[in-house]
Amino acid sequence: MLIAGAAGQLGREMSARLAPEHDVVEWTRQTVDLTRHREVLDLVRQAAPDAIINCSSYNNVDKAEDDQQAVLDVNGFVVRTLARAAAELDAVLVHYSTDFVFSGTASAPYTELDAPEPRSVYAQSKLLGEWMATDAPRHYVLRVESLFGGANRRSSIDRIAEALRAGAEAPVFHDRVVSPSFVADVADASAFLLRAKPAFGLYHCVNSGHATWLEVGREIARCLGRPETALKPISVKDAHLKAARPQYAALSNAKLAAAGYAMPPWQDAIARYLAPRTAA
Repeated sequence: MLIAGAAGQLGREMSARLAPEHDVVEWTRQTVDLTRHREVLDLVRQAAPDAIINCSSYNNVDKAEDDQQAVLDVNGFVVRTLARAAAELDAVLVHYSTDFVFSGTASAPYTELDAPEPRSVYAQSKLLGEWMATDAPRHYVLRVESLFGGANRRSSIDRIAEALRAGAEAPVFHDRVVSPSFVADVADASAFLLRAKPAFGLYHCVNSGHATWLEVGREIARCLGRPETALKPISVKDAHLKAARPQYAALSNAKLAAAGYAMPPWQDAIARYLAPRTAA
């Protein structure tokens, strides 16, 4: 198993999940420059993996608005290189996308059949990556969102939890709906797909259900035994973010469940993630 972006939040989790069962080759930003197309192709040929798991991503949503070449290189053309390498070796490609490919104007969870309508440079680059991934006949593109867990404690859920633990004010959107994704559950679902090999293609891979960030904050407060009064409801439009965010970003896992893998509810995922801090 070749993991690109192995030092990142999801990459580390995937490496830990796959290492007990597979030989894992880890590529990090320090060891391989993924934007060097020919070198990457040669290195993949040398490794000759059965699967390439691409956890690399340019994910600074606001900075991407002014850094278009870099974000297109990482989120689009790197995927093309890895997909073509996978096709040459008849390897499986696993690639991760995002809820940002949607406009956020829906009123029911998005499915894989809903038409994307990206509204930021970052979102456009991730949709380009989805298209590029199809150069590998045997591919899984998994849309995730609001990732939390693993070695990274910089997620929105961590920010809210740390503020509540410190007794500080925690701003939360009352009008942005999300389906949070626990990296441990995403890694388990990815391992299932690699093992069971259901139909290749596009899947949504988030914890089941959806909520506003205010509702997520209330669940975090409940898990930590902290008062909700520290939560400060704010509106997306009042945050003055440089890049547009999909306001309604709930995703449906029905296709993944039909393939044989049911993602746990987001409440259960948050409880499992926060359990060590709750005990402390």
